[in-house]
Amino acid sequence: MGFLFSKPPPEEKTSCKMYSNEFFGLCAVGGALACGLTHTFVTPLDLVKCRLQVDPKKYGSLFKGFAVSYNDGGLKNLVRGWAPTLIGYSLQGAAKFAGYEYFKYKYALIVGEEEAFLKRTYLYLAASASAEMVADCFLAPFEATKVRIQTTPNYYTTMKVAMPHMSRTEGFGVFYRGILPLWGRQVPYTMMKFSSFEKTVEYLYAKVVPKQREKCTKGEQLVVTFAAGYIAGVLCAIVSHPADMLVSKLNKDPGSSVGMVLSELGFLGIWRGLVARIIMIGTLTGLQWFIYDGFKVYTSMPRPLPAEMPESLRKKLNQ
Repeated sequence: MGFLFSKPPPEEKTSCKMYSNEFFGLCAVGGALACGLTHTFVTPLDLVKCRLQVDPKKYGSLFKGFAVSYNDGGLKNLVRGWAPTLIGYSLQGAAKFAGYEYFKYKYALIVGEEEAFLKRTYLYLAASASAEMVADCFLAPFEATKVRIQTTPNYYTTMKVAMPHMSRTEGFGVFYRGILPLWGRQVPYTMMKFSSFEKTVEYLYAKVVPKQREKCTKGEQLVVTFAAGYIAGVLCAIVSHPADMLVSKLNKDPGSSVGMVLSELGFLGIWRGLVARIIMIGTLTGLQWFIYDGFKVYTSMPRPLPAEMPESLRKKLNQ
């Protein structure tokens, strides 16, 4: 049984062919659900995290930030920016998960099955980086709108008003002025998210789970998926946090530059809000992988087993 090109166990009936157009289309739907729903669910935590980053004197800490935000406008204030979050991350999730599956498959075809297995970590990193750069082009306008709504006092509170106003008064470019910091945040995040998830799944089934994946129930497999996703999420949060701080500051203060923000914050300042981000991203990433894999189970999509050495390579090594 080979790497990437392996087929699911013969007793599993699948709804589509692996790496077909239908397969990638379903991956896009699963990715949209995974990212759109989870990011929207943690909107209050994201709002407080962003406000902590741009105005630490007012919001102070995670718990104080929630209290101040609630006192300023009740529950309605805590979910400001939910609409651009839902739309932006749904589009991003569709492009990211489907793109990752696509690029992983294509890059494996280029290098060949044996090299793809031997250098699979590099394959995961390259595929996830490629997918995220495309996905962020869909996310950027909605991320800029979300941050402006959440962090600018007395600003418009709805996307349908805020987005046209930003375009009319600052030009369409305002939606992409933070694209480089966004890539700086999201690309390392996604590279860590996918590569650490893949490697953690391999490790859990090899060292922790007492039986092979094909012998686990679907429920047991999804528990492993969530655990691996949560571990990956914690690592993602740490790797991507400095760039996340830059994105928040640049979208709040359109006249500032990366250099100005770094000079203002200093080394310690770029790590402000990390605890809130670890809690948010760990939970969010675990849930994303759970939803995405759960969607695959629900739609009977083919789900290849964890990476195994191709038989041809095994024979060469045993000679």
